[in-house]
Parts: sequence; structure tokens; C-alpha cells
Amino acid sequence: MGRRLAAGRARRPVSLRLRLTAGLVVLLAVACAVVGVATVVALESFLVGRVDQQLAATGGRFAASLEHEKRPDADNVPDTRGQAEGTFGARLLAGQATQAAVVKDDTDAAVHLTPADRRALAALPPDGKGRSVHLSAPAGRYRLVAVRGDDGDILVTGLPLRPVEDTVHRLEIVEAAVFGAALAATAAAGAAWVRLSLRPLERVAKTATEVTRLPLATGKVAMPAPLPHSDTHTEVGRVATALNHMLGHIGDALARRHASEERLRHFAADASHELRTPIATVRAHTDLALRHPGPLPKEVRHSLERIAATSQRMSGLVDDLLLLARLDAGRPLAREPVDLTRLTLDALDDARALSTRHHWLLDLPEEPVIVQGDEHRLHQVLANLLANARTHTPPGTRVALSLTAYLDHAELAVADDGPGIPEALQAEIFHRFTRADPGRSRRTGGTGLGLAIVDAVMTAHHGTITVSSSPGSTTFLLRLPLATTPDEHPPLHKDAAPYSA
Repeated sequence: MGRRLAAGRARRPVSLRLRLTAGLVVLLAVACAVVGVATVVALESFLVGRVDQQLAATGGRFAASLEHEKRPDADNVPDTRGQAEGTFGARLLAGQATQAAVVKDDTDAAVHLTPADRRALAALPPDGKGRSVHLSAPAGRYRLVAVRGDDGDILVTGLPLRPVEDTVHRLEIVEAAVFGAALAATAAAGAAWVRLSLRPLERVAKTATEVTRLPLATGKVAMPAPLPHSDTHTEVGRVATALNHMLGHIGDALARRHASEERLRHFAADASHELRTPIATVRAHTDLALRHPGPLPKEVRHSLERIAATSQRMSGLVDDLLLLARLDAGRPLAREPVDLTRLTLDALDDARALSTRHHWLLDLPEEPVIVQGDEHRLHQVLANLLANARTHTPPGTRVALSLTAYLDHAELAVADDGPGIPEALQAEIFHRFTRADPGRSRRTGGTGLGLAIVDAVMTAHHGTITVSSSPGSTTFLLRLPLATTPDEHPPLHKDAAPYSA
């Protein structure tokens, strides 16, 4: 199982262009192989047939001349006239080879037959048909014909097949060279042709890739230009046309969504801006009524205190909504050197003053950590995270704030050993009006916008924030790019030395 998984991971995807080119070359290679085999077989069969014709023309004269007595004289010398060089002749009597010779330089030369040669000769049927047999004679493979002689013996005549084999071998070399060159040329030309043919499909893939890189989640999106019109009768043309229609529908939907977001953003900003004055007026009148020198009925004082608390909460909500609306609108924040070391120290001091029932820990580097950004908004980020830890963890929880500087970025971590964040909530914890416990959040004055503001401010600073949580361990990790102009760094705060509290 493990080997199969490793093989699957090691296998690389193959492009369509490579598969088409490889398929074309493979098909051509198969065709060349079929043609080559057929040509070789046909040529070999033709040449062997010519050898059979030569054997038939000799009529077995050389083998018949071997019928004479064992010691030949001038009257019974074997007949080699008109015999081709290398002609083989043998005489078999009662299944045993008695004599065998090969024509060499117009004379005969006796041949020593091995037991295997004798068995092969004895197995030849005397039907006058040619058969290919391997002998230990100098020529190797022979084409042999066996016929019955006048004395009741069997006469075997043969010709060597080496010329046929040499001719066939030369043909195989020529075919291999020609077919190899043809395959190489076809591979190069096929690759160019496939590349040219797939160019419209590559444009489709390039446009689709551009769409995948667009930030479609929010904001105004500039869709890529439509593809050139192609013939809808082709597969690529139909894909291009369908992609153009899809891009048009997506563009319209995104434009409508952006327009709706803009209207909602303007409404939230305008409403927040307009509500600030009447809410401030309500708070002012409530404070004035509570400072009245005369006695107030208990019920009236309680109502005024509730009005003051509610108006204060509404004022905070309006400010948060107005801040989010401005960040969503892309309004730039201040860009100045900010000493994160001092900012972290101040934020933890504020948190310790607000809650003495938590154990606050701080870990700072020895050197100042400087980033470019809005000091007030970055302080708000830290304050929101520490307030979130203070509000949603029980007394006695350890909350650690640490700052670490790397080569090109700084990391701020807010960690606690509280009960943790439910897993189902972690995916949407940075969304607006998200609460782990809505009832408790409202009772403690939370609006569900604190972490949404943290995420928006970090995005405006080209930073990121992530959360990892399990029972007994929750960590918010912030990453911010470091400032690139060291001469603009402000001096380190005199109280910014590392300490634990």
C-alpha cells in the first residue's frame, strides 16, 4: 500500500501536448515496425524461393555423383560442374549418411558430420521440397532438398543460406536507419504541429489561470479580456465560447455584488457618522442628569445608568462600524515607523490594569522591532486581542504576549491556556458579529466586531493573523513586515526591557 502511494506521488502529470506527440510517434513506430517485419519476411521468403529454384535446377547431380565407390578414380570423380560455391551434397543409405561433401573452388571437399547433423539429415523426408536445416558445416544454415536415388538410397542437396541472411540483415539495418530518421523527424514536426494546433487551447488555459488568481472574494474585480472568437464547430472553439459566456456571467455577478457592497458600505459609513452626534447627545444629557445635585428616585437613577451604559455601548459599536467601513473603502492608514516593542509593553500594562485576576506574561526581544504603520490602529489590534483573552477565559488563566523579530517580518503571539475556541467557530471567528457565547458577549459589552477589526487592520498593514486553538491552548499569531528604513526607527522606550509579570 505504501509503495503504491509513493509511486502515485512520484508520477508526474503529463501534458496533453506531450501525450498527443507521443501517441503520434508510437503509432508511426508501430506502422514502421509492421512494414519492416512484412518487408523482411517477404524478402526472405522470396530469396529462399530463389534458392529452392536453384536446388531444383541442379537436379541433385552433385549428390548423385557421391554414389560411387569409396575410393574414386579418374572415372568416378564427383560431378561439380555447374554447381554453385558451397553446394552441399550427402548420400543416405538405410537412414545413415555414408558420404557428404561441399563444393569448393570447383572441387568437392569432404564434410565431417556430427551426430546432430546425421540426425537432421535422416529426418528429411525425400519429397523434393526445400527445408532449412542448421548444420555444423562451415556455412551454418542450409536449404536442403532430399530425393530418392536409383540405388534405393536418399540423395540430399543443399545451398547455404548465408547470402540470404546477409541480404536480409542489410535490409534490416537500412530499415532501422530510415525508420529511425523518419520517427525523429516526425516527432519534431509533430510536436510543432501539435503546439500550433493547441495554441487556442493554451489561450483558454491562460485565461482560466488568470481568473483563478483574481481576488474574487471581495472588492471590484477586473475580469480578463474575452478570448478571440473561434469556430464553434471545433472542440476548442466551443470551449472558448463557453468560457467567454461564463466570464461574462461572472463579471456581471461580481459587478452587481460590488455595487451592492458599495451601497451597504456607504450606508454603514453614513449611518455610523450620523448616529455619532445623537448618541453623544444622549450620553451628555444622561451624564448631566446623573450629576443633578438634588435627590433622584431610585428607579430614575437606575434608568439613567442603564441609558448611559447602553449609549456608551452604542457609541463603541458605531465607532467600530465606521472604522470597518473606512477600512473596507480602502482609505489609507498612517504610514510611520512604529516601535512594536513599546506598543506591546503598553498594551500589556493596560490589560494588567483592567484585570488583576489573570496571570499576564510578556516576552520581548532585546532590540526594538520597528514596522511601518498606524500606531493607534496597531495598539487597537493588541488591545482587542488581550480584551478577547480577558473576557473569554476564567480568572487565573495565563495569558502570554510575545514578540519575535525575523529577517523580514515580526511575529506577535497572544497565547492563553483557557478553555479554547470551539472548532466549528474557528473558521468564522474573524467574521463580523461572531460570538462564541452571544448572551455573555452582550452582557459584557462585546459587539462581535473586535476580531473583525483586528483582521481588517492587519490586512491594511499587509500582514496576516491566524488562530490555532484546542482545550488548554489558544494562540493568535500576527505577522507584520518590518520597516525597511532603519534610520527612521524611533528610540526604544526606556521601560521596554524584557520582563515577566
